[in-house]
Amino acid sequence: MVKVKVEFLGGLDVIFNKERVHKVEVPQEDPVTLKDLLDYIIDNMIANKNDVPVFIENDTVRPGIITLINDTDWELEGELEYELQDGDIISFTSTLHGG
Repeated sequence: MVKVKVEFLGGLDVIFNKERVHKVEVPQEDPVTLKDLLDYIIDNMIANKNDVPVFIENDTVRPGIITLINDTDWELEGELEYELQDGDIISFTSTLHGG
């Protein structure tokens, strides 16, 4: 099991019961990847399953959502293959705004 802090910013908190910060325990054997975290988020944290496409597209984070691992762009950390460590901070910030 891995314990991480997950932040949903830029309006994404709306699909997570308006909670921006979550302490998450992914109940899986090591190694736990960012893909495993996304699966956990989809299965356990998105209140209305109709909102999944707001966050996920083609089995990855939707374009227009900046993903940071400990304040570093996830592209530099291996994206979905990144192996989570206890205490990691994963931030998702939407740059998509309605108007």
